[in-house]
Parts: sequence; C-alpha cells; structure tokens
Amino acid sequence: MPMNERAWYVVQTYSGCENAAKKNIERRIESMDMSDLIFRVLVPEIVQTERKKNGELKEVLVKPYPGYVFIDMIVTDESWFMVRNTPMVTGFLGSSGGGAKPVPLSEEEITPILKMCGISTGKEFAGNVGDRVRIVTGAFAHQEGIIDFIDNQKGTVRVLIYAFGRATPAELSFNEITLL
Repeated sequence: MPMNERAWYVVQTYSGCENAAKKNIERRIESMDMSDLIFRVLVPEIVQTERKKNGELKEVLVKPYPGYVFIDMIVTDESWFMVRNTPMVTGFLGSSGGGAKPVPLSEEEITPILKMCGISTGKEFAGNVGDRVRIVTGAFAHQEGIIDFIDNQKGTVRVLIYAFGRATPAELSFNEITLL
C-alpha cells in the first residue's frame, strides 16, 4: 500500500496506559488540527464474565490487546511525528526505527478486531444470490459458479461449483471471487 493512503496502524504504549495514550492522542489531534489525517483512535475492549470469590458472576471489561492502540490514519511526516511523540506512546508497531515509516495492518488483520468491537467495516458484497462468479484463488481457481448464500458478517459467500454433473458448495471470502 503506498504511503499517504488511509489505513489502520498499531501504536505501542505502556501496558495499562492504553486509555491514557488514546486520550493524549485525541487531545493532540484537536490541538494540532490533525483531524483530516487521523480519523479514529481505538482501544479494543470486550466484556467477559468472571466468578468472584463468593461465587457471584461479574462482568468485566478486558483489553484483548494490552499495550496497543489502533489508529485509523493517513501517515505523513507530520501525523507520524505527532503520534510517535505523544506522551504514553512508545512507538509504532512495524516501524524498525531510524525514521522508517510503520507498516499498516492488512484488511484481514483489522477486520476481526473491528468486528469484535462492534464496528462495521462497511464492506458488503456487491453481488446477489444467483449471480455467476469466477473463483480467482485456491483449489477452485479459474472455475465458475453460482452464489448460493452471502454472509456479510463473516465476509464469505457459498458458491455452487458444477463439476462432474453435480453441484459442489464452497465457502469463499469476498476477495477470492469476482462477479461475471
């Protein structure tokens, strides 16, 4: 992915200081007028049920990625410098230091994290049940089939591939097929 494109990045913080780092980054976005380059700061949290010593069940918020903050941003020299030099931030994940820009998270890496936080990626499949598709990767590459089922939550489709006189269903991700 070329630089200056919007993507999700991972910022390392001191463990236990994720929310403080998030607040510091958000304050700096406002004070340094960076809202056109930094769009969202996220500390993923999930609710888990724990049993207290007296046997009662209690719901607690757990951070599945301790020490990390996720940022939806466009990396420029200014935005990169601003985030890196924010109090509580120790650096970008995927940046080797020495002025090297960070590596963004791929779609496959960030989508489950966003779904876990209840954030929709807004990417729904453009096709419909009954549409003809060509499979572009995997064991069925270059074969054609018909969409039988679409699961926008999981980002998959079930395609019926006709071989040897009968239909074989295959569950494929959206990026493994193209519409005909």
